[in-house]
Amino acid sequence: MDPAEDWLVESLRLYQDFHAFDLAGATRVLEWVGDKGVFVAGYESLKKNEILHLILPLRLSVKENQGLFPERDFKVRHGGFSDRSVFDLKHVPDTRLLVTSGLPGCYLQVWQIAEDSDVLKAVSTIAVDEDGCLWPRVAIFPSTAPGVLHGVRLSDLKIADLESQKITYCSGVSDREELSSLQVLDADTFAFCCTSGRLGLVDTRQKWASVENLSPSPGSAGGRWCAEVKDRGQGTGPCIASLGSDGQLRLLDPRNLCHPVSSVQCLVPTPSPNPELLHVTWAPGLDNCLAISGFDGTVQVYDVTSWDGKGSQAEPLFTHRGHIFLDGNEMDTAPLVTTHTWHPCKPRTLLSAASDASVHVWDWVDLRATC
Repeated sequence: MDPAEDWLVESLRLYQDFHAFDLAGATRVLEWVGDKGVFVAGYESLKKNEILHLILPLRLSVKENQGLFPERDFKVRHGGFSDRSVFDLKHVPDTRLLVTSGLPGCYLQVWQIAEDSDVLKAVSTIAVDEDGCLWPRVAIFPSTAPGVLHGVRLSDLKIADLESQKITYCSGVSDREELSSLQVLDADTFAFCCTSGRLGLVDTRQKWASVENLSPSPGSAGGRWCAEVKDRGQGTGPCIASLGSDGQLRLLDPRNLCHPVSSVQCLVPTPSPNPELLHVTWAPGLDNCLAISGFDGTVQVYDVTSWDGKGSQAEPLFTHRGHIFLDGNEMDTAPLVTTHTWHPCKPRTLLSAASDASVHVWDWVDLRATC
């Protein structure tokens, strides 16, 4: 059998559930709404891009093993069109509002989900400091008066009140380091990661005095980094994962960001061909598991408790290769995974999207438990 046939046969053992879908265009956005809905958005330049609120098929709620079952019945609940590329989208919790960021990057766009129709309508914009071809990173402070955290660089980090658009916080620093990600941690604190690998935690109740690692780790020169902080309810131990474009993965304790607790080399074939698509995410329903993507057509799941020191190579617990093999792609022409996300309630279920406009929903089997 050829590799694709081998994978199809093996998938019956590797997956508890597997569903494949095709969108009209590729997405870099997979934003959950509850546990049954997800937002996607196109990112092509010089054209209108769809923003869709999709409802996952009901059969994904069925608990028994369904095996490999390609399915194409995402249902569109709401939809709209953006005149620009959408690189990031955040749903504002407990509201019918969305905030998108993309190129051109001189503003954020606020959208409203209609109550009495299927229309997703642009209702306002939030001005940001323009920075050429760069686009602002976005995160949401949920509250009775939601705030939008945004910035291209540390120097222009701001929080804007979503309703009044009044600036309620700004970094006030002259540092021009470019941001790769922002993450709200609670009502008063957020984390940032710079493309250089610099990490920081900020308390908005005081003047800028971030707790951070001031310089990247050795060997990171010329690379690009992203990071995610584990939710505080997700067990103990190091809670910040930082991923480099060469496949280096660091775990850090927020109390001492200058010295990683561990550092390993992930099993990636080459450095990321598009470091903008680097993605690392902690599993919300599993202790000490995370997933990475952005290097090729796969998503890799790692158990960080299996790592045996600094500088070693880490073996993935599971690798999703469906974007390579399911539609007859060859390894050298396989699409690049553009993003992935864990299901908020089902521990081993993930969604992943790729540059060929495919979206997969898959529930992987932990083969250690079946040995």
